[in-house]
Amino acid sequence: MSSSSGARPRRLYKGWAPYLFVAPFILLSSVFTLYPLLRAALLAFQQTNGPASRAFVGLDNFRYVLSDLNFYQALGNTSTYAFCSLFLQLPLALGLALLLDSGQSHAKRWFRLILFSPNLVGQIFVGILFGVLFTPRYGLINRALHALIGWGLNEQWLSTPELVMPAIVITGLWVWTGFNMVYFLAALQSVDKTLIEAARIDGASGLRLFWHVTLPSIRHVVVFVTLTSVIGSYQLFELPLALMPQTDGKGPDSAGLTVILYLYEHAFSAGDLGLGSAVGWIVAALLVALSLLQLRIARWVE
Repeated sequence: MSSSSGARPRRLYKGWAPYLFVAPFILLSSVFTLYPLLRAALLAFQQTNGPASRAFVGLDNFRYVLSDLNFYQALGNTSTYAFCSLFLQLPLALGLALLLDSGQSHAKRWFRLILFSPNLVGQIFVGILFGVLFTPRYGLINRALHALIGWGLNEQWLSTPELVMPAIVITGLWVWTGFNMVYFLAALQSVDKTLIEAARIDGASGLRLFWHVTLPSIRHVVVFVTLTSVIGSYQLFELPLALMPQTDGKGPDSAGLTVILYLYEHAFSAGDLGLGSAVGWIVAALLVALSLLQLRIARWVE
């Protein structure tokens, strides 16, 4: 006598409960994400004079932006800041994470708090603070440089076009290095210690150990931090605005003008929201292209 016991086919649930649970998310996403994106897409093809007056102009907004020399200056300034974020800020953050990950000192938690704390106070406060630190003759940065290398006591960082971007980069380093360090430190603490011990037994030096064991183990975090740093760099707005409020963040000869400041100037100062929307979509397309390029490079490196 044989008995057959087959699994009963699963019946699809046809109730309304799942839809009710996801309805708040869908509703909020539609109201605060999807609808603004659609409105911004339509707005990019219109010319506005305040929120009430608008006229369809087709691609004229994009043509104007792509032919405006100020936009390319803003793009160049922002790209310079992004380059410094990648090749100065991230290596410094990774180096600090490596130092804090080594050893068993109880003071490490305090160093982590100290290095991360600048990110807690906000960019407006940091911009005002560094505006005082960059003061000629009496600012702490000028006095420290003069004491160390005999230069910089009377340098006007925020009034000299050649020094404006270095001042913004230095301020950005102070804000974001500790923030990115936390990501790297968390990744380093998850590295398999047995791999490190095996590499040391095989005679691997410190540099080869980092390059062949540590870095491959944290590569996904490196890719993530690189992407977020580039995206954040192209969204730079509050820092130069607070550093140089007299010039609306642009600095002398627009040396501190960024793409978001350029967007703000046209969209809100001049009132042409359509032109500002076109700038936003151009920046968004640029960020998507850069992100895809970075992801492709990361896959190629793997």
